Amino acid sequence: MTDPEYTPPAVWTWNKENGGRFAAINRPTAGAQFERKLPRGEHPFQLYSLGTPNGMKVTIMLEELLAAGHSGAEYDAWLINIGEGDQFGSEFVAINPNSKIPALLDLSGPEPIRLFESGAMLLHLAEKFGAFIPTDANGRAECLSWLMWQMASAPFIGGGFGHFYAYAPIKIEYAIDRYSMETKRLFDVADQRLGESPYLAGDAISIADFAAFPWLGALYRGLAYNDAKTFLALDEYTNVGRWVMELNSRPATRRGLVVNRGQGEEGTFLTERHSASDFDQLKPGTI
Repeated sequence: MTDPEYTPPAVWTWNKENGGRFAAINRPTAGAQFERKLPRGEHPFQLYSLGTPNGMKVTIMLEELLAAGHSGAEYDAWLINIGEGDQFGSEFVAINPNSKIPALLDLSGPEPIRLFESGAMLLHLAEKFGAFIPTDANGRAECLSWLMWQMASAPFIGGGFGHFYAYAPIKIEYAIDRYSMETKRLFDVADQRLGESPYLAGDAISIADFAAFPWLGALYRGLAYNDAKTFLALDEYTNVGRWVMELNSRPATRRGLVVNRGQGEEGTFLTERHSASDFDQLKPGTI
């Protein structure tokens, strides 16, 4: 099916029936839709999330901190099923008024600190534990620049390319071409940078890598948007491929990839995570 000719009205109005597969959860208004409390565990960090690329950024960071010896980064990860609208519950919205995963509570201090937006969480954790962010001015600036690059890029890949290529109820050539071009351009930006240095921010792995890997890695490994890897000819980005394979070989990163997943082969993911021992229930070779 191709897109029909469309003339926008003078004033746009919301037609829920035009929402495609996300019609039940997307709307042009904000705020809680119902009262619901969130569970609390015993650890300093309470994460409410789903194992999408944005959610994986934070679980990767927490697992990498724990692997580096920062025991204060222990966390409870609770599943938020966005398909069922969990993100519109009152206590979730109190943490994240944007009603998007992930949402994080830092309970390690005298007063709870709420955090929304994955990039803000990575920066908060990096500064709190003094890890995965350079301490010199130039290095810090480079790291933050690549972190913000990823945050600005994700909507073009997910809400742009991914939506129109895989999810939209009709195939719109202009939209697919527009966002395919942008996604390939972003891969080229990363590929050129990773041809200059082993990691996005330089010689050491950082929060910039933890932010970009779930998005670029899923596409490069053929795990996102049907056959997008072939459609976008991603094998041509060899420097990205080297970087993806290196990060994917890190045990802590691999642990972060399987947390808060709601579906998949039994024994290959954790719906919730409350202890390092939870990973023992996974099939051998998963991480």
